[in-house]
Amino acid sequence: MSNGLDDVVAAETVLSHVDGEAGRLIVRGHDLEELAGRVPFEEVTAMLWDGLVPGVSADPRVRFGEARERAFRTLSPLARNLSVLTPVEGMRLLLAALPDADEDPAFLAVGASAVAAAMAIRGAKGLPPVAPDPSAGHAADLLRMIKGAPADEGGAKGLDTYLVTVIDHGLNASTFTARVVASTDAGLLSSVVAGLCALKGPLHGGAPGPVLDMLDAIGAADNAESWLDGAMARGERLMGFGHRIYRVRDPRADVLKVAAAKLKNESNRIAFAEAVEHAALRVLQRRKPGRRLDTNVEFYTAILLDSLGVPREGFTPLFGAGRTAGWVAHALEQEKAGRIIRPQSRYVGPWPAQAA
Repeated sequence: MSNGLDDVVAAETVLSHVDGEAGRLIVRGHDLEELAGRVPFEEVTAMLWDGLVPGVSADPRVRFGEARERAFRTLSPLARNLSVLTPVEGMRLLLAALPDADEDPAFLAVGASAVAAAMAIRGAKGLPPVAPDPSAGHAADLLRMIKGAPADEGGAKGLDTYLVTVIDHGLNASTFTARVVASTDAGLLSSVVAGLCALKGPLHGGAPGPVLDMLDAIGAADNAESWLDGAMARGERLMGFGHRIYRVRDPRADVLKVAAAKLKNESNRIAFAEAVEHAALRVLQRRKPGRRLDTNVEFYTAILLDSLGVPREGFTPLFGAGRTAGWVAHALEQEKAGRIIRPQSRYVGPWPAQAA
């Protein structure tokens, strides 16, 4: 028995490969660094879906724009229900309203995830939804729907880089959940909702926000090492460091660090974040000798999204908006396998008393 299913191979996939020892993420035959910040999200999604979604390479930007518009028509009447929910709960509510029987469910899922994320982030603050602009790029339109104003080129490029960075990452908890649901033939949209429900957990998709809480508590670069040392002495986890798979630096961290450094607005805390990162790595090396705990994707996700003006409670919905493309790909791949996922368990409870 493998607790947590460590090292258990549960699927064969052409979609992505995580090499934790080398610190390498391969997405459909390309290193992440070849794609993020270089190839638009729509094109990376089309590449990921090749062979799974018919005609995916024909004008993906146009099709995603149409999907956002179509999703908004379905979801906007539900906006009045969002003020009492957190953004990720609101996103879950909205996506659950989509029909599995849609004629173009893959594009609808990704379009709706963007619309739902933006609508839920605004709705939690009591703000009305912003209708999509189908002519805009996916990342630019998502940022516009969140902020209620057109995204500048740098901001759109930064968010596009983030969406590509999180598009797929092996058989993580939410992706495995999506594949389990897909294996029952429940439908693509149900698989995506299931993936989001798994992502909602703080051990999976909810950590970037607490990175900012940690930075707020540290306050200044000069305080970093003593604060971090004290946190570890109290048995607290340093947010944004260490990963279940990576034994070296998470390759996504460097991609997002570069993207965040390009954002020149006054809320960018990149210099402070770098100082905290260096202090954290020194503290971890001193307190955890022999155990490699390095910077992970959450650390610079927090800096990037904060610089874009996204509220920290909106970080997980944006993670979901990017990862939906991967959930869709895995769900379709699992449907082609045509076999329900049904592992065994080992019973360790009491047995019935034997008859005399």
